[in-house]
Amino acid sequence: MDNPFLSLIIPAYNEEKRLPSTLNQVVRFLEKQSYSHEIVIVDNASTDGTGKIIDDYAREHAGLRKLYEGQPGKGAAIRKGMLSAAGQYRFMCDADLSMPIGELNRFLPPRLEHFDLAIASREAEGSIRYHEPIYRHLGGRLINFFIQLTLLPGMQDTQCGFKCFRGPVAEDIFKHLTLHGWAFDIEILTISKMRGYRIKEVPIPWYFDSESKVNAFQDALGMLTDILTIRRNKRRGVYEK
Repeated sequence: MDNPFLSLIIPAYNEEKRLPSTLNQVVRFLEKQSYSHEIVIVDNASTDGTGKIIDDYAREHAGLRKLYEGQPGKGAAIRKGMLSAAGQYRFMCDADLSMPIGELNRFLPPRLEHFDLAIASREAEGSIRYHEPIYRHLGGRLINFFIQLTLLPGMQDTQCGFKCFRGPVAEDIFKHLTLHGWAFDIEILTISKMRGYRIKEVPIPWYFDSESKVNAFQDALGMLTDILTIRRNKRRGVYEK
């Protein structure tokens, strides 16, 4: 499909347990929609059966295709998917579906208009968190305080893994991405702010996954370092057009 309305991009690193259920839900949902679409699954150098699962689904569903990204890190996988996609709108989606796929249309016209980038928020009014341990929530708020203090004032949730971009905006932003780890969300939002793109926050229901690959302490330390890197890049003009 040359130019579908939606490209749904899912990064997958060692997701052989969760991916079949996720793909079943995604395929069933999108088959019911009136708009054209493609599903892009990015195998992020998995060492388990993830690649075979994607291949099997791609043979059965013409609108699903597999990409491979050998550079470790979710940011690298999302960048590969965004720059390889063809959709008028490009939606990044975590493989755990911690936001139910039925919420997707809230990020797209005609439900949402006049935006360049729409980001899911677990903090905006109307959002709901389910089953999240208090230590994870408090740790996330502490990191967000530092993000707002240094780079993105007023942005309550940068790290939720569900974001929708207009196609040309995705191409502009992701070709300037330099970080491949968990902080890539902060970098793309920083670039978006610098470009003057219209960012809308969409409150969502969000379900904590006990099998999350995020290491609360180790990844937080790495993210703090990356935040300082982003601020330094910004001052040096790395993100200028």
